[in-house]
Amino acid sequence: MGRRSSIIGEKINSNWFDAHATFYGDMRGGATMRGACGYGNLFEQGYGLATTALSTALFNNGGTCGACFEIICVNAPHWCIRNTAIIVTATNLCPPSTHPSANWCNPPLRHFDLSMPMFTRLAYYRAGIIPIKYRRVPCKKHGGVRFQITGNPYFLLVLVYNVGGAGDVSDVKIKGSRTSWIQMSRNWGQNWQTGTPLVGQSLSFLVTTSDRKMLKFVDVAPRNWRFGQNYQASINF
Repeated sequence: MGRRSSIIGEKINSNWFDAHATFYGDMRGGATMRGACGYGNLFEQGYGLATTALSTALFNNGGTCGACFEIICVNAPHWCIRNTAIIVTATNLCPPSTHPSANWCNPPLRHFDLSMPMFTRLAYYRAGIIPIKYRRVPCKKHGGVRFQITGNPYFLLVLVYNVGGAGDVSDVKIKGSRTSWIQMSRNWGQNWQTGTPLVGQSLSFLVTTSDRKMLKFVDVAPRNWRFGQNYQASINF
């Protein structure tokens, strides 16, 4: 345990890494709306309280959004709850701070800011901050991958969420029923954009996760799709 590597490109494996963890909110969860990954209501989208904000060193400019981590409390026997582990999905950024007593998320530190219910599964809340070990693990999600479409007829923004397997999406292509495949670019978090007008066409997606696995989602959104709606595929990673 304790082996280190760069988080960028870090794969799902059995290697554990050192970090620290804090918590936000209260036992009801606190900030579960939106965030730097672009997700909306975390309960409605299936993430619930099993989520974490990541420090800059782990966030990777939003590229790690959707990844899943197993976390254990270590080296603090007076605070750690023994023989417990949690699995959380990355849904937000824990931003750097200039305050000397709240700089745990500053580069190059690796840090997880957990919901209070998840933190208190690992340690007594009075600890405030705890040393942990973590590792990337596969994400297990219910149902198919989801695509939420926003924007306007000349600017399409698609949030890709509820992604299993590696969880973090590294590439998205979109295809209208009258177009070839169109490369999308990351707008922010897991929101992907294109300027190609696609209103009135059924939409298909080609999604690649960070482990280079690729799935094709054919005609996920029907021809009469509407902005503000989300559409669920029948398959997942």
